[in-house]
Amino acid sequence: MALVPVSLGYGATNPKGGTMITTLHKWGITSGLMYTAGFVSIGASFASWMASNRLEASGMDRADRWGIFVGEWAPTFFAIGVALRTEEMQDGGMPDTMGHRRTADEKADGRADASAVMR
Repeated sequence: MALVPVSLGYGATNPKGGTMITTLHKWGITSGLMYTAGFVSIGASFASWMASNRLEASGMDRADRWGIFVGEWAPTFFAIGVALRTEEMQDGGMPDTMGHRRTADEKADGRADASAVMR
């Protein structure tokens, strides 16, 4: 039986080639979306703790477990966001605030407009 090296880090490949991060990037998932998901997860963690604490008779221990469980998602979303940001930078620059990439002509026009404003 042959052993196949497995990498669980940034370079982990999927069966069709490329990395998980590259695949997410191709699907249009942006770093900003992942950062937003991280912050939403923090809010959801607090909300799940509050809801469990108030609505269940199981007590504080169970509420704490729910809050911690949901709270553990945030670092994952932030880490994927950092990896996607690296992928975006390697792919020719960061997208604008709406996640759209500018074409080379738009970039050239933008630089010209910025230099005109500075004069």
